[in-house]
Amino acid sequence: MAVDQEFKRFKQIREELNLTQAAFAEELGISTTTADIERGKTRIPGQVVKELLRRYYINPLWLYGDSSQKYLNMDKVPVQPRVVTVDQLGKDNIVLVNAKAAAGYPHNIGDAQWFEKLPAFSIPLPEYRNASFRGFQVDGDSMLPVLQSGEWIVGKAVEDWSDINNKQIYVVVTADSILVKKVNKTEDGLSADLISLNFGYDPIRVSRDDVQELWAVSSKFTFDLTDNAQNVSLQGIYQEMKVLRQEVKRAMERN
Repeated sequence: MAVDQEFKRFKQIREELNLTQAAFAEELGISTTTADIERGKTRIPGQVVKELLRRYYINPLWLYGDSSQKYLNMDKVPVQPRVVTVDQLGKDNIVLVNAKAAAGYPHNIGDAQWFEKLPAFSIPLPEYRNASFRGFQVDGDSMLPVLQSGEWIVGKAVEDWSDINNKQIYVVVTADSILVKKVNKTEDGLSADLISLNFGYDPIRVSRDDVQELWAVSSKFTFDLTDNAQNVSLQGIYQEMKVLRQEVKRAMERN
């Protein structure tokens, strides 16, 4: 492989992560930006190669063109958040992403300034400690009867693809959308089917390389307890009780 392919693959990693040159440089410990590397003016430093391996499981041999296997551990693909905001005490905020902001979220996933403009809060409960959480507003009816359009859900950041639980509901951030679905990995682990609870929606197949972030839904907030009561079926009640039992069980296990 020609030497310039090394720089193209380096740039490819950054673009797949949807990070700016400055944000990528900060993650890799580069003092300025990654522009000189991407232009081929500077070879990739050894420390940067180590960070690519540690953070994103990038195979150094793939980076230099000596292997077709991009990830050193094929079961691990990073899907943790690119940006986390903190409060005045240095504790992680729970950033709120409403339905309108969701449209721009995938395109600003590495822009700290964009996230700082979103509302944020904290919950002083043990279930919301020692991890990164994010709030998303449900849009649409694909997750009925468990999740209603307009409700808010809180998701816990997932570190890598191998942590997916097929029984869990996730917020899935791809290159162009945010989806709330159950996630069932395929047998080879290279892709997954995104499953709606509303049987009127077909599964959506996504490649793991197209998933930028994953948030395991841990709780929800609803503000409409009466208007839709007549529409709640026995199936909906059962599903909500099942989810609640799972949340209580996880909370007890953490304590």
